Amino acid sequence: MSGKKRILVDETEWYRAQRAAQNLKQVRRDVPRLLDEVRRRTEADQARTRAALEERARRTEEALSGLTADTRRLERDTGRRLREQSERLHRELRGTADRLERDTRALLAEQRAAVERELAAERDERRRVVAGLTARVDDLAGNRDRAAAAVRDWLVDGHTMAGLIGTTLPHERYAPGRLDRLRLDLDTARRNSEAGHHEAALPLAQRAYLDLGELRLDIEQRELERRLAQDATTESLVLVETLIAQNGTRPVMGPDGLPLTGVELDVDLWSEGELEKLRGQVAERISRARDDSTTAAEQHELAAEAAELEQRLGELVDRAGMRMLASQLRVNLADSVAGTLSRIGAYELVDGTYEEEDERRSFHAVLEHANGNKIVVQVLPPAEGETGQVLRLLSYDYDTASESELRDRAEAVRVALGEEGHPTGALTSDPGVPDPRAADLDHVRSSADPLRKRRAGEAS
Repeated sequence: MSGKKRILVDETEWYRAQRAAQNLKQVRRDVPRLLDEVRRRTEADQARTRAALEERARRTEEALSGLTADTRRLERDTGRRLREQSERLHRELRGTADRLERDTRALLAEQRAAVERELAAERDERRRVVAGLTARVDDLAGNRDRAAAAVRDWLVDGHTMAGLIGTTLPHERYAPGRLDRLRLDLDTARRNSEAGHHEAALPLAQRAYLDLGELRLDIEQRELERRLAQDATTESLVLVETLIAQNGTRPVMGPDGLPLTGVELDVDLWSEGELEKLRGQVAERISRARDDSTTAAEQHELAAEAAELEQRLGELVDRAGMRMLASQLRVNLADSVAGTLSRIGAYELVDGTYEEEDERRSFHAVLEHANGNKIVVQVLPPAEGETGQVLRLLSYDYDTASESELRDRAEAVRVALGEEGHPTGALTSDPGVPDPRAADLDHVRSSADPLRKRRAGEAS
């Protein structure tokens, strides 16, 4: 004879209906307020970027003042176009509220393609201008003094450009060793000139300067790409962090689709601390995104993770909300069972509680008969990823109760649940006798969860 009966209550349709009614997985986005908050929290990042660009522009202008007239004009034109490109791309990146709804990875891909196109166009323009400057080599043939003066000018310009790159640009990050090799070319041209081989030194010095100019351009573009990726990725991660804050508590909708007064979903509580864990993961990635040593490729990876983290937030909110709603369902099921047992067996509900007084856990109810017999109703939450509630009936009969009587009673409960709209599986019997401690609800209430205690203390 088994006093332990088990019924699986299939609530798949209930879960589906509740998900549709609550729209839990749709993370709340108050877009105007969200946009303002994200921009407020990334204002320091934008200010840091602007300050770095302004300082580089100042130092560049100082260095360019030492160039000869033609190359100074060339480099100032290049600098102006680079600044215009940077300002335009940053404006596009932070343009409108629909930026918050776009895939950051796609946005960065567009920006990267734009940088590549403009890099190619800028190189072509520089080569056209430099070709005009270097076309005069043949004119200097046979004129040692003019050739020597031209070599000196190109060498001065080359060393000025090398100094500009060395002091203002992260050349070792994007082109390790390249600057040192070009400085060696300048030294070779200088030695040839000092030896009187001016016509041999001149094209070498010109070529070294051209390569230095393209190196500067390439580094500037690569750094622009990194900064664009850094800004976009930081913003997308701050967006997720802001959404976490905005969705930490959610309204719970009633049958009429309106929020229930005084009822809120505490997502961190009902997610068993998953929300706080997600918050920490996002914070760690924001720190990496803001680190200037993080490469553009790594920023793209972080941008992809931002989209995944936002998706996880939606799934987490969904799970938390369904756990809260299922908690109430457990009480409803226990109440329904108590009503059935009262009707068919004159049992009365005397006490009920959640395990450890934690609404996330199983619900326990004790029913008593006038003759002293007891029935404990336990409604257990579903396993992760499942939707069925597990109903257990533990019978403590002090008179003689046959197996058929216990089974008939449990079967009547199962049938009644079905009639009330709760589909069930077949009735099963667990071996052994019920643990006497299960009927002691003071024991069931003990050892409350620390997180639950902390929340209760904050609420009071």
